[in-house]
Amino acid sequence: MLRAINILILILSLGASQLAYSQVDFNRTPDDDLGNIEDKFQEFFFEALKQKAIENYDRSIVALQKCLNLDKSKSVVYYEIGKNYVQLKNYSAAEDALLKAIVITPDNEWYLDELYGVYVETNDFDKAIETVKQLVKFHPDYKEDLANLYFRMERFKAALELLDELDAELGVSKSREELRNEIYSATGADQERIDYLETRISNNPDNENNYLNLIYRYSQKGDKRKAFEVAERLLKRKPESQLVHLALYKFYLDDNRPEKAIKSMKIVLRSPAIKADAKAKVLNNFVRFVQQNPAYESELLQVTTDVVSDESGRSDAELADYYLKS
Repeated sequence: MLRAINILILILSLGASQLAYSQVDFNRTPDDDLGNIEDKFQEFFFEALKQKAIENYDRSIVALQKCLNLDKSKSVVYYEIGKNYVQLKNYSAAEDALLKAIVITPDNEWYLDELYGVYVETNDFDKAIETVKQLVKFHPDYKEDLANLYFRMERFKAALELLDELDAELGVSKSREELRNEIYSATGADQERIDYLETRISNNPDNENNYLNLIYRYSQKGDKRKAFEVAERLLKRKPESQLVHLALYKFYLDDNRPEKAIKSMKIVLRSPAIKADAKAKVLNNFVRFVQQNPAYESELLQVTTDVVSDESGRSDAELADYYLKS
């Protein structure tokens, strides 16, 4: 009986061993555990992106922290954490995360640009300048950001030097012109601004805008003679110019040259290139001039009967009626 029991135990033991061996995959390699980790990593990472997309930034950070628990070597995880903290306006935590991303991947434009944004938001201009200097190698447009930072730190000379450099490389742009004018206004460098515009005219004598800007600047300084000279230079260079007559008619009126003033006003009021608000101002001046000089009333009537629709659909006649009845 004991022998039979021992045989039964042996049979059961062998069966159990065979069952155990049948459940072991002898083709499995150690890398399969890594595969499981990668699957989990991807699961957490995509969950983080999903939560960020629906503006659950805290939950996104939690999912990204789970990614870090699995693998701390992925710079993109720190980058995404930083972006979430930016949305939460936790700029200190954002800076910390982004710096970690940059340590792992130093030459990444997106990481540096996000960090630059953090420094701008916190008005940490010293760090912003150091960061944007690294970004310049990716694209020259960052030089304009650098010029803006120099302006905000009142480093006006450095800002102007950068603007000159950019203008030479890329040509003049509206945004850089606006910044340049802000610098000149902040420093009171009216003569420097005028010299700059004169240089622009010398370099590109067919650019009407440069003349008009210079006329405006001389007028702002109260130097009507110089402004008038520039207007006449423009008219000589570009006889077909219509915009120049916005300035010329005033100079002619001040110089008691009514025939020339009226001729310029007519050009303005009939020009399709000049906007209605500018025409309205000229027409108002025309009406006032005629009130003081009734002999020229026929000239005014001639203009107001020439119905030339402008961009807004209002005609010169309607504008005249408005001012004559006011």
